[in-house]
Order: sequence, then structure tokens, then C-alpha cells
Amino acid sequence: MPKGTGWRISLIAAFVVLSFLYLTPTLASKLPSWWGNLLPKDKIHLGLDLQGGTHLVMEVDTQKAVEGSLDLVATDLEDTLNGKNLRFKRIARSGSDKVSVVLYEKGTADAVQKLIKDKYPSYEQSPTFDEGGFVALTLRVGEKDAQDRKDKAVQQALETIRNRIDQFGVSEPTIQREGINHIVVQLPGIKDPQRAIELIGRTARLDFKMVREDISPSGVIPDDAELLKEKSVDSTTGAVTEIPIVVQKKSMITGDLLTDAQVRIDSQFNQPYVGIEFNSLGARLFDQVTAANVGKRFAIVLDNNIHSAPVIRERISGGSAQISGNFTEKTAADLAIVLRAGALPAPVKIIQNVTVGPSLGQDSINKGLYAGLIGVLLVVVFMAIYYKLCGLIADLGMVLNILYLMGALAALGATLTLPGIAAIVLLVGMSVDSNVIIFERIREELKLGKSPKAALDAGYDKAFLTIMDSHITTLITAAVLFQFGTGPVKGFAVSLSLGVIINLFTSLVGTKVIFDVIMHKGTVKKMSI
Repeated sequence: MPKGTGWRISLIAAFVVLSFLYLTPTLASKLPSWWGNLLPKDKIHLGLDLQGGTHLVMEVDTQKAVEGSLDLVATDLEDTLNGKNLRFKRIARSGSDKVSVVLYEKGTADAVQKLIKDKYPSYEQSPTFDEGGFVALTLRVGEKDAQDRKDKAVQQALETIRNRIDQFGVSEPTIQREGINHIVVQLPGIKDPQRAIELIGRTARLDFKMVREDISPSGVIPDDAELLKEKSVDSTTGAVTEIPIVVQKKSMITGDLLTDAQVRIDSQFNQPYVGIEFNSLGARLFDQVTAANVGKRFAIVLDNNIHSAPVIRERISGGSAQISGNFTEKTAADLAIVLRAGALPAPVKIIQNVTVGPSLGQDSINKGLYAGLIGVLLVVVFMAIYYKLCGLIADLGMVLNILYLMGALAALGATLTLPGIAAIVLLVGMSVDSNVIIFERIREELKLGKSPKAALDAGYDKAFLTIMDSHITTLITAAVLFQFGTGPVKGFAVSLSLGVIINLFTSLVGTKVIFDVIMHKGTVKKMSI
């Protein structure tokens, strides 16, 4: 055996064994009990287009996130000025980028301006101006701060959606950011896409607000209050009625202070409700609010809809509360999921919704397999006829190429998509293309009168740079597709890049070893090429 051939044969054999080892979880419907923890368990996952599911493109309303942060600034300023006994007429967000502060006197304005400068140094503060006999100033968010808030809103929305999907129980979802304010969500194999869509897109902002019994819903609503509606469903007829209720605009407690939310069953009426638990700060605030408002109504508001507005019968300590309403077990479970995962920092809008049925996915798999099989057979027949015995060796290299590629996809736990299958079919051609370049070089050397062994070595040496150049340029293309593509395009890029690297090994090392073994004694007088 020629020098250096042994370790190459061992390497090829080792890769074959590893490929079969990693492909076993994919090929086997059930792994045997002795497989154990040391042997690989990852398998090739099927993409959305192969097993069916839902593809969503969501747009985050990032401007609402900026407005929400300004509302928090306004609330914080109210609390701060009240704490320092600085009188003011009104503090509220004005427009989409500023907070308006209206004061009674100039002396107070000077103190407020200094306080704002210390507390919010990055905000732009206007000089004081007269507003109907009062002193007013505005606090404007800077462009850079606004952009940072928008960027964080998309990141927060991404994490919140991921948490919700994880708790919903979808296996192998794809959730990623696309562009400035878009999020792509792929849910393969999902059974109830509409429920998932409603769950993902729900803002789920929870607020506890005091009901203003002193204000009639049909009358004039002051600036510090708002009119919301409580939906009521008749259990016998299913008729929905909306009851208008005036509540204090400022939230006493928000859902940010929750630590847990679980579905429970009311033992008296056998109806599901959502039990919630507050963190230490939320528990203390809930205790204070209920203690100070015994006998008053407390509205539980989710996404600007009142779920219930019970009367506080007694002080509630311990940090536990419940959200009741006309829940089914499914709607109560969905509410508990979104409350546990947290509220979206800004509303999201679904701008693209594509659902692929499982039968269509299976049809894609079948057609992809047929296309791959036909491609392989055509290449095998062509190479055997045109290059004879050398063509069969190239066919063996192609089989190794496919085996190694599938093993690598399984080892990485990669997702196989329909474009990924197309990349594999493309690589069938690429694998023999490298051998075609080598064989044509060998033919040229044989025409010059060289021996088969010398022609073989010269053919591989002279084709080396050409093959390397073509594969490196293809690899660069695959890298660009992976970096800037989404979904199926990434699947194509993964299969293509892995195939290119593997093909370099099989064409320059794998087939060369076979030729070296055949010709090592130097007795071959003629090549079948």
C-alpha cells in the first residue's frame, strides 16, 4: 500500500461510521434503550415547508414604545413632584415625543426645571412659556434616545414572543429579527395556528385601576380618568354586552410586578380563573392599595378591556389575587401564558401570514426525494458511460459526499428545508464536476504519453487550484446567503456550504485514495477513462 494511504483510508472509514452514527436518530423511529447518553441524539429537523406549519412576519409599532416610555416619565414626574410638595396643574404626554408640564407659579417652575435636568439629563427641556395664565414647559425625548428605545422594544418583543411560544409548547420554532422593526416567526407542525397567532400578537398589558364611581360614563370625563368597557357574556344565550366604566387613568399596580400566573378552578361555581402572584414590591403595593380602598371597586384591566371590577371587601395581604371572567380553560390558559411571559413593550401587527398544510409538506418531501433520486441516477449512468471505470469511482465519491453531508446535518441538528434538498441535488452535480475536471486533466497527461500513475498524480495536482477556486467562491456565496437570507434561503445556504466543504474532501482525498490503492503496484498499463 502506498505511503500515507493508510491514514486516509482510516479517516474516510471513520467519517462513514460517524455519519451512520449521527443519522441513526433521524432514520430510527425509536432509539433502543441501550443507546444511552453518550451516543448522539440530535437529528435532522424538517423545516416549515416540509412538515407544515405557520410562517409569520410581524411588525413592531416602535413609536408606541416611545410613547409608553414618555407616559412612564409623566407618571414618575407626578409622583416626584407630589413627594416634594411642588404643586402642578397637569403633567401628561403631549404628542408622540414630549411631556408637557403645566404649573401654577414661576417659583415652582424654577425648582421643577432643576429637578428635571438632574433626573432626566438626556431629555431636551424647553424654556418656560405662558399657557392660559399658567407656567408651562415641555420635556422632549432626543432622537438618539428615541431610536434606542425603539431598538430595545424590538428586542424585548422578540424575547417576549419567544417566551410565549416556549410555554405554548411548539417544538423547534424559529424566531428572529428581520430588518429594523420586523420579527419572523416560524412554527413548524403546529396544530392550532389561529390560537398561536392570537397568543403571540396579544399585547397583554395588565393594570389595576380604581373605579371612579363619582363620574357618570355618559358625562364629561376629566383628564385624570378614562372610559373603559367591561364585557359580559350571557352563559345561556352567548350574547355579549359591554358595560361602560370610568376608571382612574393612573394605574395603581401593573403586570410588570407579577411573578406567576396559573389557571385555577373556582370550587363554588366550577369556573376557571387565573390566579396571580406578585413580587415583594407588588405584594406591598397591593396590600397598601386594598387597605386604603376597602368598600371601593378595583378594575382589573387587560389591554384596555376590563375583565372584572370587584369590590374590595377587605385588606388583601400575601401578594395573591385572581382574574375572573367568562373564561374557558383554553382562554384562561392562554391568558396565564401571556401574563407569565410578560407584556409586549409595543403592539405588534402581523403583516404576513402563510400557513403550510402537513399534506403539502409531505408532498414536497416526496417530490424532493424523487428529484434527488432521478438526479443521482442520471449522474451515475452518465459518469459510468462516459468515464467508464473511473466514472464509477467518481460515483462512489458522490455517494460518500451525500452520506457525509446528511451525517453533518444530523450532527449539527440542522433544519432541512425544500431549498436545502435543492442544494443537495445541486451538490450531486458539483461532486462529479470536480472529478470531471480531474479526469480531463488525466486524459491530457495520458495523451502526452505519461504512464497511468504519473498521469493520475499530474491530473490531481494540476486540477487542485481550479477546484479550490471554484469551491471557495461558492462558499463565499453561501456565506452571504446565510448572513442576509431568511428561512428557506438559510436552509439552502447551510446545505450548500456544508456540501462544498465535504466535496473538497471527497474529490481530492476520497477518490484519490481509491486510485492509489488500485495502482500502488504499478502494474496497471491502461486507465479505463
